[in-house]
Amino acid sequence: MHAAGPYAVANVRNRSRAIYTNGPVAGAFRGFGVPQAAIAHEALYDELAERCGLDRLEFRLRNALKAGDETATGQRLRASAGLASCLEALRPQWRSFLDEAQRRNSQAGVSRRGVGIACMWYGIGNTALPNPSRMRIALTREGRLIFFNGAVDIGQGSTTVLTQIAAQALGLPVEAFTLVGGDTDATFDAGKSSASRQTFVSGKASERAALALRAEILRRANAGEEAKLELEGSRLTVTTFGRSTAIELAALPAGRDGIVLEGIGDFDPPTEPLDAKGQGTPYATYGFAAQIVALDVDMALGTVRLDRFVAAHDVGRAVNPTLVEGQIHGGIAQGIGLALMEEYVPGRTENLHDYLIPTFGDVPRIDILMVEDREPLGPFGAKGVGEPALVPAAPAILGAIRHATGVSIREVPALPHRIRAALEAGGLARES
Repeated sequence: MHAAGPYAVANVRNRSRAIYTNGPVAGAFRGFGVPQAAIAHEALYDELAERCGLDRLEFRLRNALKAGDETATGQRLRASAGLASCLEALRPQWRSFLDEAQRRNSQAGVSRRGVGIACMWYGIGNTALPNPSRMRIALTREGRLIFFNGAVDIGQGSTTVLTQIAAQALGLPVEAFTLVGGDTDATFDAGKSSASRQTFVSGKASERAALALRAEILRRANAGEEAKLELEGSRLTVTTFGRSTAIELAALPAGRDGIVLEGIGDFDPPTEPLDAKGQGTPYATYGFAAQIVALDVDMALGTVRLDRFVAAHDVGRAVNPTLVEGQIHGGIAQGIGLALMEEYVPGRTENLHDYLIPTFGDVPRIDILMVEDREPLGPFGAKGVGEPALVPAAPAILGAIRHATGVSIREVPALPHRIRAALEAGGLARES
């Protein structure tokens, strides 16, 4: 996000320095990563919005990066920068949440309703480092369509998504594929399953492998791009403008592994390392998101009850909407842990009895709004969604606590005793 004028820039810098170097929050944040830093800078945006007399969503919308903007590293965002669209998608629910909070807070009681908002933009893939992936799709003389996929699926569903991409590019159904994965002797290197990169990078390599195989098939059938493929046993039929050509795979010369046709696809996102002045293109594309949350704070006990999350994410294109939703749900659950529960104490939190993580009962209703601002480099416009789902969740929760109580929590997790202490320090604590 851009800062709103010279005063805002100076204020952001000064407050950032204070948050990172003074008090208990310095130890909590120093040396940590993007989710922790987002807590600090989103708190600053809330304070800046308040000082400017602007609604918190409106402040972010005015300063949101858009296609055509230049980042702090001098990179021009050419496409797929959907943060403003995410914020616009949230606007009706944001207004409804604020109205409900005002209604509830006008009533007597120890519970106060708060509403929070946070945004994020996150580089997809490694930071200006070689980030390649290679995929192979082959047909055997028996008519087996084999997808040699070296991308490791750690639960995010990449095996499903990459197969869907390959199937769409090739023109044969997902059910036709036989999958070979987890075998370094049979598959090429697809890179690590981190940095929210597999859908974008390995997905593009999968698309290119499928298109390479399709091009070889069409060449043999002397058919155009509009042709439709059908695979039955060892017979591959290519149909174009009502004319069908059959390719008998069993009649083609085969290698030692029985493969008669294959396509190989490579992709390495174009990046540029930062120079001595910090200028360059560290990522080929970015994920964007905004999340809002409504919660209740007990002003006597300092406890927090989450009521509802609404998350809007620019995913480029949702190849598999169910898996995208699953990743966003998981990221928000992690953010809940970061904001409210998870605290490592050396020598004490050595198991899940003492180190608390969110359970089903701690996660509220989550509504997801998918924004598809297509990325030209990605497979069918897709980009990653893994880590971006986590980044805004904790800042939104802490912003909602501040909205409910009037106090800022400078140390995470915001455990009840810390919230109670902040309320007492501000003379805002109540007795139950």
